Amino acid sequence: MRWRACLFMTANAVLISALLLDAPVGAGIRHFNPSIPFFGRLLTDLGQSDWLIAISVFLLFEGWARARLTQPARCRCRAVQTSRIGGYLLCSIVLSGLVANLLKRIIGRARPMHFDDLGSFAFSPFSRHADFASFPSGHATTIGAFFAALAFLFPRYRFVFAASALWLAATRVMVGAHYPSDVVAGLALGGWFSFMVAVLYSRYGLLFRIGEDGLPVPKRPTFAK
Repeated sequence: MRWRACLFMTANAVLISALLLDAPVGAGIRHFNPSIPFFGRLLTDLGQSDWLIAISVFLLFEGWARARLTQPARCRCRAVQTSRIGGYLLCSIVLSGLVANLLKRIIGRARPMHFDDLGSFAFSPFSRHADFASFPSGHATTIGAFFAALAFLFPRYRFVFAASALWLAATRVMVGAHYPSDVVAGLALGGWFSFMVAVLYSRYGLLFRIGEDGLPVPKRPTFAK
């Protein structure tokens, strides 16, 4: 199945970035042009889960409230659709974030700030210190979950969402918070959670159906008139 091939490629992308990119980036972070971390700091907070969760909760309950208060059937259908989208985004972001934070604590990879002393493959499993919570990137996980969910909901714009996810996730490397493999793993983790939640939704006839290629597709154009 296609999803198995994608999972295989994802695992290899993480390994390749860890072996080929992490050490050069760790050694070169302090030599970055000052404009690179400045640009990264401008955008990196857009990957914070707090405001994305707030938007998801708002959509969930705003749609639910409108569905109960609105009279015309068409308006109620749109309200229910909004509520389900909010629930889908919320599940994808929260569940992937919980798993990412659990993995961080279990793996305990040192952040790039310790590269000179410890190298790129230094681990302190079950450490509670934030300096040993590099893999996977929590920001990248949130970004991957959010933009993958949008890509499933609005497939026409999937390349725009993919580019946005890559740029926002890359800011974690620009500011020196993560290695490239941390970011790749985070994006993949978030994206796979959005995929799995979409598959679960499709089994209950919510928002999605499974297309001919085995991937979830919208049951109908989102917010269609």
